[in-house]
Amino acid sequence: SILVSSDVSGLKCDGVLFSGQVLPSECLSGLMEVAGDPNTSHALTGSIISLLAQFASGGEAKEALHSSYNFTGTLAAIIHCNRTTPEEPLVLQCLNVLQRLTYNVRTLHCASHIHELISFLMQHVQSSNDDIVKACLGLMANLCRHDISVLSMNSYNNVKAFYRALINFLGHNCLTVVVFALSILSSLTLNEEVGQKLFNAKNIHQTFQLIFNITVNGDGTLTRNYAVDLLVDLLKNPKIADYLTKYKHLSVCLSEVLGLLHSKDPDTASKVMELLVSLCSVPVLRKLVCEMVLRPPAPRLQPGTRKCVQARGSEPSLALVHWVTSPLDGPEQCYMQALSLLAELFEEAIDSSLCSSAQSFVELLLQEVLVLLQSPDSTEGDQLLKKHSLRAVVSLCISSQVCSEVVLKTLELMSHLRQQMPDMETSFYRILQDQRMVTPLSLALTSNCREHVQVALRILFEAAPLPDFPSAILGDSIAANNAYRQRVGELSIRSSSASEDVSFMGKSFPIMHAEPSGSAYQSIDSLIEKLQNGLQEKVKDVHMSEIIDVYEQKLSALACKESRLQDLLEAKALALSQADRLIAQYRCQRAQAEAEARKLASLLKDTERKKEDLQTELNDHLLEVERLKSDSQQLLEHNGRLQAVADQHQELKGTYNQLLSRYDKSEGMLKELQAAHISLTQQAEGLRKTNEGLKLQQERSVTLAELTEKEQQIKGLNTDCTKTSCSVPGLQNDLRRQEEQIHEMEENISILRKELNKTEQARKDTSIKASSLELQKSQLEAKLEKMEEELSKHSQMIAMIHSLSSSKLKGDATANLSL
Repeated sequence: SILVSSDVSGLKCDGVLFSGQVLPSECLSGLMEVAGDPNTSHALTGSIISLLAQFASGGEAKEALHSSYNFTGTLAAIIHCNRTTPEEPLVLQCLNVLQRLTYNVRTLHCASHIHELISFLMQHVQSSNDDIVKACLGLMANLCRHDISVLSMNSYNNVKAFYRALINFLGHNCLTVVVFALSILSSLTLNEEVGQKLFNAKNIHQTFQLIFNITVNGDGTLTRNYAVDLLVDLLKNPKIADYLTKYKHLSVCLSEVLGLLHSKDPDTASKVMELLVSLCSVPVLRKLVCEMVLRPPAPRLQPGTRKCVQARGSEPSLALVHWVTSPLDGPEQCYMQALSLLAELFEEAIDSSLCSSAQSFVELLLQEVLVLLQSPDSTEGDQLLKKHSLRAVVSLCISSQVCSEVVLKTLELMSHLRQQMPDMETSFYRILQDQRMVTPLSLALTSNCREHVQVALRILFEAAPLPDFPSAILGDSIAANNAYRQRVGELSIRSSSASEDVSFMGKSFPIMHAEPSGSAYQSIDSLIEKLQNGLQEKVKDVHMSEIIDVYEQKLSALACKESRLQDLLEAKALALSQADRLIAQYRCQRAQAEAEARKLASLLKDTERKKEDLQTELNDHLLEVERLKSDSQQLLEHNGRLQAVADQHQELKGTYNQLLSRYDKSEGMLKELQAAHISLTQQAEGLRKTNEGLKLQQERSVTLAELTEKEQQIKGLNTDCTKTSCSVPGLQNDLRRQEEQIHEMEENISILRKELNKTEQARKDTSIKASSLELQKSQLEAKLEKMEEELSKHSQMIAMIHSLSSSKLKGDATANLSL
């Protein structure tokens, strides 16, 4: 197998894949099956992949391997089988071939093992092996750029870690890794919040500088291609396109990019022209590109470090003419991009100040276009003749479109100036009645540009009333243009549908023409010899003319039979080719059905595993609910105890109120006794003073008896005061004790209030937790019911697939028996 892969490198893959025979298709399908078999050795699988990778170098062969033979699914299956050992050289080889195979190609997300491939790529972008990281990022960039359904990768588990890894790659020292990461982020998050933060007004200028640096100074074609693709994708966002118009270094960067048109590498020039065509989609940028192509800046005095910088002082327009007139055996995309860029530039140059600058360039270009419109050499191959015709048609369309626009603009100017200049109106109406005006008017009326249609309608409104205006010829020309556009659209739809729905065995098989058998030729030759011998021997025979007539009739009958046999053989060959095609389609459908069945089986296993996990989780939640119920019961019991404590608190509160009322009464009595004591003290003081006065006034006249009585009265009063003053400290002590009891009761009441508040809060938390657990229980039950419904649906689908496969097998068996 290694010798075969090394010897086939020099062959043309088109001759192998599109030979029109069943054998090459069977061989390729057999190689796919051997490579996709997990039991095949890694050495043999690697040799087969190397062989098929050499076939995938061409455009048609790459498309056939991708769409017809499902080479992408086979490589994804190999990676999935070896996912536990990503360091194997076979895995890296499959990743590199997949990156080449899926570049600028749309891969369906529903293809076999693509889901597993995306999971593998998201998991191994953080590998320690730089080659694995580059291959994974490049392949992911291809899948994200051309497949909208990959944007649903938010359903993957590790998508946040994947985004973090991509953002970390933006500071990587390898520019290729940075471009890959930017391409993936722009495809996935450009219209999301993450993308708006990454590509905002502050960061986008650094991105522009990085892209232009890689485009101009990149050593590898791969990195330059991805950088150009990234800028093309970013320009589709109007906000980023507006940011690019305000980029201050845009003119310098564009001049450096235009210098790459002088490169000898057609792939580099094609990618640069693709970037320029994309820039022309923005009106402001198209004007800038047109100015820099038609009015190139003067060459810089200081020489650059790269070799091609010295040639960048020459005009980019000459480089465009060079690529337009490049040899036909070169890449077709190169001169097609050059023609598209020229069309954009001429559309911008019309009605602008660049029209005079473009005059010399248009004269040079028209000379080259006339050379392209000449008849090609019939000795060239069919492929070169097709390329020559395609380039001539596109060139003719561009030149005729430009000339038509110039004529219409001139007529519009004459319509505005016909009243101010003498004889202008006569010349204007004479030109309108010329039959050569049919082509510009028909092209403008059937154009996609709104301005061209409006200008043509205004001129037609002026020309329609004229007597010699060729209205019938104009109608025929418009109908022919519409028919041509419809035909081109149908052909493009057919070609796209044929490229998508092509069968497993190839795109088409030619009819094998049957040739007449050798026995028929021998019988006719022997009959002619007998006739000649008979004529020589029996020249004088009278009945010779009749014999000749008979033989002529027989010969004509044999010729008719031969033609009928020829038709039958051709019909049989056609039927055989159709049968081979149907067999190939059946094999492809059967392989797809088996792949789908395996995928559904794996989905069923995953669903059952998820169901078991959910069942375990539900059991855990049920146990937790039971545990919470017991906790709730305990809390309710504790709440009852706290309620009893609250009742005791109410009783103590009543006792406290009674004591408080008693305290109030005692305090009132104390106040009354203090008032009585004060009044008695005042009376005693008054009596003492009165006594002293009496003593002074009646000192001599008062008798000893009266004085004795007074003293006795005073002694009685003093004893009463003493008794009263002795009873006051006792009452104060009782009052103090009652105040201390009240303070202790208040402290107990505050403690009981705090415990009651804590109990109420615990009861509320317990009720909230119980309600949330009830809600989780209902959600889990609904989720379990939904998973059971999906499981039943999957079971029904698997049963239907088994029934269909069994019915197909029975139908094949009956067909084989009938044959």
